[in-house]
Amino acid sequence: METNFTSSIFSQNSSKLPDDTVFYAIFPDFSLPVSKSPNPNITSLLQSLHLQILTTISPHTTHYIWQHEPFTLSLSSPSSTIPHLQGKLRFGDNLDDEWFVVFLLFQISLAFPSLSIRVWDTDGEFLLIEAAFHLPRWINPENSVNRVFIRRGELHIVPKSRLSSPSLLDSLQFLVNCGEESKASESVQLALRNRLSQYPERARRNVHRVRVRVPVSVAQVLKHEPCLISLAVEGFYDRDIDSMKFAAKMEKFLSKGTAEELVLVSVAMSRAMYAQLVQQTFQAPKCYPMPNRSDANVYMEAEVGMKIACGFEMMYQQRLRQGLEGKGSTWDVFKESLERSGYFEGLLPGSKEYRRLMENAEEYYRKSSLFSRASEMMSAPVRRMDEILALPHSTDDFKGQQIPPSDDDSWLYNGEDELNSALQERQKEMELYDLKQKKKQKSELDQDAGPSSGSNLDDFDLGNISKTMQAFVHEMSTYEGAEVPENRDLKGVELDVDRFIKDMESVMRRPVHEDATADVDSEEGSSSDMDFDESEDDSNVAEPSGDKDEGEDIFMQSYSDALNEELKSSTLKKSFVRANEQPNNRNEGTSNATKDMDDEFTPVDVDVNLVKSFLDSFASQQGLPGPASNLLGLMGVQLPPDAGKNK
Repeated sequence: METNFTSSIFSQNSSKLPDDTVFYAIFPDFSLPVSKSPNPNITSLLQSLHLQILTTISPHTTHYIWQHEPFTLSLSSPSSTIPHLQGKLRFGDNLDDEWFVVFLLFQISLAFPSLSIRVWDTDGEFLLIEAAFHLPRWINPENSVNRVFIRRGELHIVPKSRLSSPSLLDSLQFLVNCGEESKASESVQLALRNRLSQYPERARRNVHRVRVRVPVSVAQVLKHEPCLISLAVEGFYDRDIDSMKFAAKMEKFLSKGTAEELVLVSVAMSRAMYAQLVQQTFQAPKCYPMPNRSDANVYMEAEVGMKIACGFEMMYQQRLRQGLEGKGSTWDVFKESLERSGYFEGLLPGSKEYRRLMENAEEYYRKSSLFSRASEMMSAPVRRMDEILALPHSTDDFKGQQIPPSDDDSWLYNGEDELNSALQERQKEMELYDLKQKKKQKSELDQDAGPSSGSNLDDFDLGNISKTMQAFVHEMSTYEGAEVPENRDLKGVELDVDRFIKDMESVMRRPVHEDATADVDSEEGSSSDMDFDESEDDSNVAEPSGDKDEGEDIFMQSYSDALNEELKSSTLKKSFVRANEQPNNRNEGTSNATKDMDDEFTPVDVDVNLVKSFLDSFASQQGLPGPASNLLGLMGVQLPPDAGKNK
């Protein structure tokens, strides 16, 4: 089983993922199982890799001020199926922290080519979101799990064609053996490079230095541990009613009350922290010594310092009450974690193997403590602040120092320009993507277009439909069925015409003979289902003829008349367009009898009705595949997209 970290967070499917947190995992190639027996030296190899990684990124992280917590790595549990290094970092309101982590991971992958790295946050694979306009169309949030990795300074996406539903181990082995196939396209790489090209310069620019006036105890803490400013700002920004009670008394950092002398110091913080301090209105506690408002600069420096001091007080007292300062020294905590994880493998204390493992653990602790100092400060701030304040200090230690002026904070008020610039850049990216898609669709339409198709309805000759249909019927079809072009393997419709006519003739003639022999005075005999009144050929129908051709002609004429009689009572005839028809004047000044007579003797315009039917059917498809477009495609005709709307 995976550890709690990997089981609840690593899968990305947990609904309990912390907000504003980025997660990362580093898988070295040597950790992949090559046999059923685990590598006994895997822990030592991971520890060595851990120290090498921290050494590699230390030039970038030494002076960086993190919003909530620093970049850290830890070893996965020995019970993990794939041993690896892992970590998480809460970036809060400072999104730069998240992308700085991504920058560090890319730097790590460049320095160590045999590593495969995953990084994700609450939104999932946010690297794919950054390159959304350049991704292959098959990938989506549902099938992206265990597919996205950083390796050798490039983004890799395990292709679906090679692994349909990959496990983590499958993907890692694929990256090792077939890494070139999983490398994302150049456009995806370029989108990420553009995003990361601002680092590490952007990380340095994100640090804001400001002059503040604070109590000497606060100045003493910031002098020894500048990184604790993160917790002070967090304590101030996330304050509640209970923590405000601590700020009202200031027992820890304002021992002399209003008699406390404020000292001038320079504090480094992130831009997000500075904004959180400056943009909030906060009334100074009654016990806090605020200067007179006559000097605006001095008062502003004291006001920002007051917020920092109150933040320290609230954070200290709250963590002290919650008992988050830890148990014993950091070595004891480290040793207990090794014992819980099974590092000593049940060995007896004092044995030779136990002493060897203990020596390795002590060496690892000594080396890693140089790099985990910041992490220790953040996890055990109460104990560390007590140690610092126990050292001798006074206001004289901070007098006579040259304090540089505060950095320009115009960015705080001109951020709208930067935001608009970022939005315009995104808008251009969207427009380029839309333009590319339109060109692609147009190219596909041009390739599929037949000789009768056009770019718009004005250039399209609707007569081509009827001409092509006639050619299709006369040249490509027979009574046995239609011959579909392009050698399509479709079964044609077969019809025995002679047999069909004989069957129909036998059915049609039977009631005629019965009517001829019936009583002429009978009401029923003169009103059958097929009444041939007003027909001049009634007598001929009943008379047998030896001429086969003449009999067939009589049958077809009788059949046609019968159909016309049946359709008289329906509205079907109104759906046809007749020759020389003028729809606007058709019902003006004419009687119903005249209109019916005109309909009877005015022939139907077959071509117009054919085109009209095709357009109606094409319009009803609403741009989707359907019978009209399919049939026209078989004939080599492609209608413009708006043909059905403008018919």
